[in-house]
Amino acid sequence: MEAVPGTGPFRPQSSGGQTLVLGWTWAALLVAATLAWVLTVGQSWRMGVELGTMGLALPVFLVMWVPMMAAMMFPALAPVVILWGRSINRVETGTRRVVRQGSFVVGYIVVWTVYGLVAFGLLLGAERLVGQSPGAARWIGAGAYLAAGLYQLTPLKRVCLRHCRSPLGQFLRFGSLRGPGVDFRVGLLHGGYCVGCCWALMLILVGVGVMNLVAMVALTVLIFLEKVWRHGNALAWAASAVFVVLAILALFHPGLIPGLIPGLSARVPAADMTPAM
Repeated sequence: MEAVPGTGPFRPQSSGGQTLVLGWTWAALLVAATLAWVLTVGQSWRMGVELGTMGLALPVFLVMWVPMMAAMMFPALAPVVILWGRSINRVETGTRRVVRQGSFVVGYIVVWTVYGLVAFGLLLGAERLVGQSPGAARWIGAGAYLAAGLYQLTPLKRVCLRHCRSPLGQFLRFGSLRGPGVDFRVGLLHGGYCVGCCWALMLILVGVGVMNLVAMVALTVLIFLEKVWRHGNALAWAASAVFVVLAILALFHPGLIPGLIPGLSARVPAADMTPAM
């Protein structure tokens, strides 16, 4: 069973109280995503597309990374948070239900923050390698595209995408549980599946620049459609073919890997860098 917003388990219920709670949840996530995008766009314009970690220390990088992930992931996360709210025991009050949904979101963000540590290490490694051997840039960039493309075809990608598209079965196992930390743990679980689904796509930012606004928007749209569109599985396969082609082209066209070419894009606003995604 695949869950699509507006149908099946994602359809809002008609009860007045729960509909009001769901409305507030949608509004809160919309505001959070909007603020995250405003902050991310501002950071992108200030910093431009630069090599690796852009000279940021790990704490500062994470301060940048978390809003960026919220901006990119919240559009696809919103229906899942609503679904979790509907899976929670119906005796919960509206306020309590909102608090529990918030705990779920926090758990989800924690997983992507941990992945930010991995991303920082990869970016730092790429930065140092390119500094020592500039010719390695095209191979690193091509490798990032190729890894993203090939991972789209793996069984692990399919398993994680299947959960992200239809998490109801998992949620029903936890919806009636009580006690501290239940929602946070379920958020961690869903965040783990989400990272399993999208981690390779984030590798593309190593090549195009972690603050490349065009790349962020393109990946956000791809991630959203993969998870909620009824043809999401076919889209994942089509994206795989595109990324493999870009991996080959990146060996010959530095413009496809501006985040790895020192001087090519330094201090240039990220929105002006338009790699073919």
